[in-house]
Amino acid sequence: MTGKIALGQAINRAIDEAMAEDEGVILLGEDVAAKQGGGVFKISAGLTEKYGEHRIRATPISEQAIVGACVGAALAGFRPIAEIMLMNFVTVCMDQIVNHAAKLRFMSGGQTNVPMVLRTTTGVGVGFGGQHSDMLEAWFAHVPGLKIVTPSNAADAQGLMRAAIACNDPVIFIENILCYGLQSDDPGPNHVVPLGKAAVAHEGSDCSIITYGRTVLDALEVAGQMAEEGVSVEIIDLRTIAPFDEETVLASVRKTGRAVVLHEAVKSYGTGAEVSARINEALFGQLKAPVQRIGGAFSAVPMANVLEQAWIPTKDGIKDAIRTTMNWKV
Repeated sequence: MTGKIALGQAINRAIDEAMAEDEGVILLGEDVAAKQGGGVFKISAGLTEKYGEHRIRATPISEQAIVGACVGAALAGFRPIAEIMLMNFVTVCMDQIVNHAAKLRFMSGGQTNVPMVLRTTTGVGVGFGGQHSDMLEAWFAHVPGLKIVTPSNAADAQGLMRAAIACNDPVIFIENILCYGLQSDDPGPNHVVPLGKAAVAHEGSDCSIITYGRTVLDALEVAGQMAEEGVSVEIIDLRTIAPFDEETVLASVRKTGRAVVLHEAVKSYGTGAEVSARINEALFGQLKAPVQRIGGAFSAVPMANVLEQAWIPTKDGIKDAIRTTMNWKV
């Protein structure tokens, strides 16, 4: 380790390293070039000066154009990265993502690949309102042909981005606004985290929390608080949502006999439902309590701060779910 690095800086480093190694790596998005300062969240800051505007392309305000161009570039032999400013904006380019990027390998009988990364940002708690705050990972996880990634810390962000750029399939890379400044151990250069492999973020023996993205931070804090109540919580950070690391999840739940699945997206019809179903199918006879699910309220994300805070899954809610599963009587 060489000190600390912020999550946003780690993503910048990963893209920088990939562009230095491969001239086919290009970045397209609104305001991503030097004149615009590296995008709204400054993730591409400094890259235009190193690689030129022919590889860091500031685009018109058209998500369809950005993703469509990236699909075409991928088919032509490039490894494009599309930056979609906020996750809700992917709704206007779903045809390019779902019907083209995800399906072209299948439709061509394996003759073509679409090695592209779609980076996008979301996050509840900053007052962006219902049209700018959704976690839509379950939409994409439902589509065969896509890989879905969301890091919880800087080292994973760097390593997962390197793996995503190298992947021959399209990857949806979801970043959380509230995590960009989050400092964690600097893994150093050329760090790679394989797609589809979860991490045991905290070891425990009484109850497993399966989560990803920003809510990993909440789970880690809750684990410390529950230890004071004599409950040992294990935390599995999925890192890759699709395909998710079922082996690591099941090994944890097999050990603890209890599971809580946590995510920021709305609870209904979410990734938590899929993970819960897999746990029940594989371990039904070994569970000491039903799997608990925690997610956002089934409504648009409110803009008013007091309502937004009520919408977000809370640490108290996580603790209540753990207590429910710990106190379950058959």
